[in-house]
Amino acid sequence: MRYEILADSVGMSIEALRVAFEPVASEFNMQWSLVDTQKRRRVVLMVSRESHCLVDLLYRWQAGELDCDIVGVISNHDDMRSLTEWYGIPYHHVPVDPENKQASFAKVQVEIDNARADCIVLARYMQILPPELCTRYAGRVINIHHSFLPSFAGAKPYHQAYQRGVKLIGATCHYVTEELDAGPIIEQDIHRVSHCHTPTDLVRFGRDVEKAVLARGLRWHLEDRVLVHGNKTVVFS
Repeated sequence: MRYEILADSVGMSIEALRVAFEPVASEFNMQWSLVDTQKRRRVVLMVSRESHCLVDLLYRWQAGELDCDIVGVISNHDDMRSLTEWYGIPYHHVPVDPENKQASFAKVQVEIDNARADCIVLARYMQILPPELCTRYAGRVINIHHSFLPSFAGAKPYHQAYQRGVKLIGATCHYVTEELDAGPIIEQDIHRVSHCHTPTDLVRFGRDVEKAVLARGLRWHLEDRVLVHGNKTVVFS
């Protein structure tokens, strides 16, 4: 269940309401939460060299479509610094050393914690988060994968799709878990293709789908419309 309550209609503070509801929740053994929508979520974006999802989210945020504060961008490359800083957002370049990824991700964790992030968005970050980060931020890390999961998980999904001769490609927004590309799915969409399209075409078509799917998934998460149940989600309209 999901309820929206007008604060002025209950005649008490959110803390008083939380205390008053606790006996009811205990009686029915409920798992529940109460969220104050006046408190804006703090979001950190993580990106690699693919800019389309980052550009789209920053634009939507500036246009008021995303009710949050984007408090930082973390990247393993320095390519997106000027774009990010143009929006007045701190940019943190944390290279990932293939020989010592643990040390690199320890620095990523420090940046996330320093930003006091409520949500982390992998906007085509193209790096696999280590299990300890997946566990530490469980239910708070959102990823966009450039395929219609569970098909074509892992690297180069558009090229996998091309080799398989599919007629539909897609993108999937999901929560990150320790199992690669297998977390609870928030949103998906598709684009029709044919035998005359090349892998480059599929990548180009896919970028548009990825942007829209990630933006919808993030917005629904920020509005507390997503209920995780096992490895599935219920998304309230």
